[in-house]
Amino acid sequence: MRWLVFVGLLASSCDRGQPAKPKVTVAVFGQPLSAAPAVPLSQVLANPDSYAGKELTVDGRVRAACTRKGCWMELAPTSENAGPGCRVTFKDYGFFVPTNSAGSTARVQGTLEVRSVDAAQVAHLESEGGKFAGKSADGSAKELRLVATGVELSHPTQPPN
Repeated sequence: MRWLVFVGLLASSCDRGQPAKPKVTVAVFGQPLSAAPAVPLSQVLANPDSYAGKELTVDGRVRAACTRKGCWMELAPTSENAGPGCRVTFKDYGFFVPTNSAGSTARVQGTLEVRSVDAAQVAHLESEGGKFAGKSADGSAKELRLVATGVELSHPTQPPN
């Protein structure tokens, strides 16, 4: 019997050296998201015109966010900076996200817009950390913009030791 107690104590003490698994915290901005199914962001990026004007829910990685106010973020299927993505703005300028949101995982509900952005606006957004793939020679760019009604941001938090 003593042997079983000793083995049990030894086994439980071995687990103490393991780091705690990070917990994931979720912050909600804007309206709570409905239970609508998500469309893969890669599918939206591959054929944006078929989703233009439609209400969508997409999941992705925040690869950049406005560093001044948090009034926009860029969402991509992966954390790679080079691939395609879309800008997320917030309906009626009604809410913002934290300026340090880059690297978070996001679930976003909103309406997709496909639009042209003039050279001055492109330069302004780039000064805040934005990226544009395939800019025109005049500095303007085509942009996919998701006007969000609600955002859920998830990021791991390390528990205290």
